[in-house]
Formats: sequence, structure tokens, C-alpha cells
Amino acid sequence: MMADTEQDAGATEHVQDDRPTGGPTLARTVVITAAVLAVLLLGAAVGLLIKLPGSTDNAYPERDSVDVGFAQDMAAHHLQGVQLANIARDRSTTLEVRQLAFDIESTQLEQIGRMKGWLLLWSFPEQSVDGTHMKWMESTAHSHGDESTTAGTPEMPGMASAEELTKLRSLTGPELDTYFLQLMLRHHIGGAPMAEYAATHAGQSVVRLLANNMLKSQSSEIEYMQQLLTQRGATPIPQN
Repeated sequence: MMADTEQDAGATEHVQDDRPTGGPTLARTVVITAAVLAVLLLGAAVGLLIKLPGSTDNAYPERDSVDVGFAQDMAAHHLQGVQLANIARDRSTTLEVRQLAFDIESTQLEQIGRMKGWLLLWSFPEQSVDGTHMKWMESTAHSHGDESTTAGTPEMPGMASAEELTKLRSLTGPELDTYFLQLMLRHHIGGAPMAEYAATHAGQSVVRLLANNMLKSQSSEIEYMQQLLTQRGATPIPQN
């Protein structure tokens, strides 16, 4: 009888954890995320010391290199991706959306750990000193009007605004799912040029490999999110 009671209690606890919740879930997510990042930072820093077979990389790239700029900017870009995924994972009631959010969160947390670990090992800050982004890209397909990204930009393509994040948190049900898919799709597409540039221009083979892996995984996620939006009779929002 006691075993049955414990089993029932465990089942009840599982159901409660599976529901969209508020503050306690958010606080728990922050703690778990911080712990995961701490472990990944150590693992990534040690992992960088183990070079790819046949690699002749210099272990310490220059401050203005593609490697450093990509690690700084993409880590920041990914952090918002994790933030978006956290909201959908905790608040969506649709299994396919919650699973997608969990997959994106897990993948991008691991990649953030690598990039921050590299920066730590190279003795560079986690963010650019002047607060601008993408100066490490000599030329890109992305531009704002006639202005090239060579001089750096205050915001990276695909990033959600504070107002958009607030709106996402205010939604529930199908509206939440659709808006999350729209924001995350734009976020993925916006970050693709950085990964494409790093995949061909980074000096470190491990950085090129990570950028290529990002392109592969996010390409499939982009296609899947487009399908989910079509099923909901929705369309992507314009790139920013």
C-alpha cells in the first residue's frame, strides 16, 4: 500500500512539473542553466586543448580575428535563442513545440559552453569591448539599407526586441506557439550569415567545425518551423 501511495505521489508530481508554470519554474530554469553552463565552460576549455587530428592551428587567435568575433557574437545570439526556447518550453501546451524548444535549448547551451570556453582559454572577454557586433565579417549578405556591417552593428540580425519578448510571455495556447515559431525562425535565419562566414573564414578548425554543425542543425530546424507555421495557417515575420 505504501509503495502504491509513493507511486501515485510520483505520478502527481510528474504531471505538475509538466504543466506551464510561472515564477518557480523560471527560477529553477535559471539555476539549472547556470549549472550547465559552468560545467560546459570547463569542458570546452579543456576540449580546445585537444586538437583535431592533423590540425596545425595556433591555439591563440588575434583579438580582431573571425574566431574571437564569432565566438563573442554567436554566444550572445544563442543566449537569446535559449531565452526564447525557455519561454516556449515552460508555457506551451503543445508537445511538438515543447520538444522543439527543448532541443534548441539543449543544443545552443552546449554550443554556448564551447564558445565561452574558447574565449576563456584565449583570454578574451565574452563580449566585444565597444558593444558592436559583426565587425569581424569583412562582407556579408546582410545590410541595413546602404550601410554595410563592416563597421559593426548595435544589434545582430534576428534578435527579438524587449517588446517582442514581453509579448511572447503574455501569450498562451496557439497564439504563444505561433509567435514563438515566428520569432525563433527569424532568429535562426538571422544568425545564419555569421555561421556561414565563420565556417569558411575562421582560422581555428574547431571553430569552422562548430559553425558548420550549426548550419546543419539549424537548417533542419528552420524547415521544421516553416512546416509548423504552415500547419497553423501562419507566415514568417519579416527579417529585422
